[in-house]
Amino acid sequence: MQTALEGARRGVPPAELASEGRSSEALLAHIVHWLDEAKAENVVTIDLKGKTSIGDYMVIASGRSDRHVGAIGDQILRKLKEHGFGRARVEGMEACDWVLIDALDVIVHVFRPEVREFYNLEKMWSAERPAEGAQH
Repeated sequence: MQTALEGARRGVPPAELASEGRSSEALLAHIVHWLDEAKAENVVTIDLKGKTSIGDYMVIASGRSDRHVGAIGDQILRKLKEHGFGRARVEGMEACDWVLIDALDVIVHVFRPEVREFYNLEKMWSAERPAEGAQH
């Protein structure tokens, strides 16, 4: 049996992944699929389990321009609502340099390429980090 994330990476539409339920992995699969539909570029997923309590996954993607970043953000918000994932919190839609969508268990960042390069979240979150609550 494939996981929701594996299905999304192979282009299986989220409707066929519905049997996965409303798990964070199913939500991640939906978001990855919707980013692909919106023509987001350089999509990276980071597993946050055991690293932080802010969510289970982080998704980082790029848009070609501020207008594209805003359109991607709009589409993700609309799809979350349409598919019953509730209202997500969003920041950055005014300038559209960096749009952050907090979909509870999945945090989505959509950047213009130069802004993404400047903040380099992939490096910050992909590096080996001690588990939350671990003694230092």
